[in-house]
Amino acid sequence: MRSGAGYASAARSWTSPHRLRSAVVPEYTVRALGESTWPAFAALVEHNNGIFGGCWCMGFHEDSRGTEPPKRERKLARVRAGTAHAALVFDGDNCLGWCQFGVPDEVPRIKNRAAYEKGLTVLPDWRIACNFVGKGHRRRGVATAALAGALDLIADLGGGKVEGYPEDAGSVPAGFLYHGALSTYESLGFVRDRKIGKHRWVVAKVVEPNS
Repeated sequence: MRSGAGYASAARSWTSPHRLRSAVVPEYTVRALGESTWPAFAALVEHNNGIFGGCWCMGFHEDSRGTEPPKRERKLARVRAGTAHAALVFDGDNCLGWCQFGVPDEVPRIKNRAAYEKGLTVLPDWRIACNFVGKGHRRRGVATAALAGALDLIADLGGGKVEGYPEDAGSVPAGFLYHGALSTYESLGFVRDRKIGKHRWVVAKVVEPNS
């Protein structure tokens, strides 16, 4: 099992832009969340009113509760420490959306957590957490590019078993698809494992490391 500390230093080297290896949406580039990409990430969050009522993509971290210090500051502190990870999708210099990921102890507060833990046997190496696409950019392949980009970055970090917790987009309003749509995961090779909510599935995929 990887730990957040074990790959924090590597995170700082991913922030140069690259085309998706999977070539899912070739017109976009993907960069990792880091200090150099923070301004673009923060601009997207601010343009979307802090995301889900001021979440700042902190909801799946253990230290997400409370109001002090402000969540923006907490998120930036995690980015600087290398304990907040996401694949950011860019069109030119503009960040359109992201896919958050991390080892389980970095993003423990998944949805339907109690039901998930009842059926748990072995934790995955990685989790996909928040999937977000900014206003005006939805239904343009950004979510797919973000998830594909996260898998590319996970491969750079040694690969392993990756879990996601999506829901069927036909059953849940788009604004509540915090973990993303089931169809997006399945299009990238994830396989259903078990159901943990009315519409929520645990899906998994093994990502081979990049040589």
